[in-house]
Amino acid sequence: MRPLIGAAAAAELQGSVRLDVRWTLGGPSREADYAAGHLPGAVRLDFDRDVCGPVGPVGGRHPLPEPEALQAVLRSAGIDDDSHVLVYDDGDGMAAARTWWTLRWAGIENVQVLEGGFKAWTGAGLPLETEAVQPKPGTATVRPGHLPMLDAEGAAEWAATRELVDVRAPERYRGEMEPVDPVAGHVPGAINLFLGEDDLSDPDRLRERYAAHPEAAYYCGSGVGAARTALAVTAAGLPTPPVYIGSWSDWVSRGRDVATSVPPAAGEER
Repeated sequence: MRPLIGAAAAAELQGSVRLDVRWTLGGPSREADYAAGHLPGAVRLDFDRDVCGPVGPVGGRHPLPEPEALQAVLRSAGIDDDSHVLVYDDGDGMAAARTWWTLRWAGIENVQVLEGGFKAWTGAGLPLETEAVQPKPGTATVRPGHLPMLDAEGAAEWAATRELVDVRAPERYRGEMEPVDPVAGHVPGAINLFLGEDDLSDPDRLRERYAAHPEAAYYCGSGVGAARTALAVTAAGLPTPPVYIGSWSDWVSRGRDVATSVPPAAGEER
C-alpha cells in the first residue's frame, strides 16, 4: 500500500478510521480547529499527549508512548488490527508522518497519510463536519518493533559504520544556532541532508534524492521530521529506513558527545 493518498481517493474509501492530528510545535492544542470543522467521522488525537509519550529527563521531546498507553488510544479511536487508517494534519505532513510511523511501528499495517492534509481536503471542496466523534471501541493490539528504530547507542554505531543523516537545517546541524534544544551541534559522524519542503507527492524526485543513501538512518530534533523523511523514502518505493526516534533532543539529554565541525566529503583527508 502506498503510504500517501490524495483527497479525492480518500473521500471514496469506505470504512476508514480517520485521525485528525493537526498540531503546532510549541503551540496550543488544536481542539478548537477540530471543533470548527474536521473530516467527516474523524477522531481527534492530541499529537503530544496521544501519539507521543510523556517527556522525562531523557528520551527527547517526543518519545514513543508506552505500548499499553498507545493501545488504549488506538482502541478508543475505533482502530482494529485490520483497520484502514487515514491520518491527516494541516498539510506539512509532520504530525501525520510521525503518527503513520508510530502506528506502523506498532503493527498497524493499513495506514495512509492524506496528501496535502486538511488544506487539500478543503481545497477540493470536500465536506466537513463539526460534531465530535465517539467511535465504537476497537480491538487493536500494539505489537512494537514493526519498523526499524535506533536508540542513542544504535545511532552512534550507525554513524561510525554506515550513514547517519541529520535532516535539520544546516545551521542547526553545524551548531550555529539551536532554537529548541539546550545544546547545539550534531551527532558525531552524522552528515546533513536538509529535509526542507520536500513534496511528498513526487515519488520520482524523492527516489532520486534518497536512493543515493541506501543504508542511511535518519534523525532530526525530536523524531518528527525524521519520521516524515521515512515517509518520503517509503513513498518513493524504497525500504522504510531506520529512524533514531529520540533524535537530537534525546541525544543531548543523555550528555552524549557533540560535534559542530562538518565531516569532509568523500575523498578528502580527515
